[in-house]
Amino acid sequence: RDPSLRKSGVGNIFIKNLDKSIDSKALYDTFSAFGNILSSKGVCDENGSKGYGFVHFETREAAERAIERLNGMLLNDRKVFIGHFKSRKEREAEMGARAKKFTNVYVKNFGEDMDDDKLKEIFSKFGQTLSTRVMTDESGKSKGFGFVNFERDEDAQRLWMR
Repeated sequence: RDPSLRKSGVGNIFIKNLDKSIDSKALYDTFSAFGNILSSKGVCDENGSKGYGFVHFETREAAERAIERLNGMLLNDRKVFIGHFKSRKEREAEMGARAKKFTNVYVKNFGEDMDDDKLKEIFSKFGQTLSTRVMTDESGKSKGFGFVNFERDEDAQRLWMR
């Protein structure tokens, strides 16, 4: 094995939502049709499969073929997600800007007389709302909390920063 290939990450894919019966060998058998595999690993703990794994192909092209052909397909009656492997550092860097963007705001501590329309009226002053929802009990009475979904993340941010 060439350690530089392994460290480069080229050809490494991540598979999630795997059926519990799919182990490293089953991954290898399933994905070997797309190219030469350097390693395959179905992740397990003491209770068995954790439902995800990795396959490292020798080439980026083989990984692309596997993703193109199998992403969103059923493996043992489970729709799987397959994508290029990204390290935690890469995922955090990608999410950095997006993690700060949100449009949904949680609102609490209001009375039983609050309804969706009143909530919309109050919060539409801060920006265009897509939806408002007061959570209610079985009888339709407000539980004292709800959600406001703004069209723009800037409006939600501005409200949150108050």
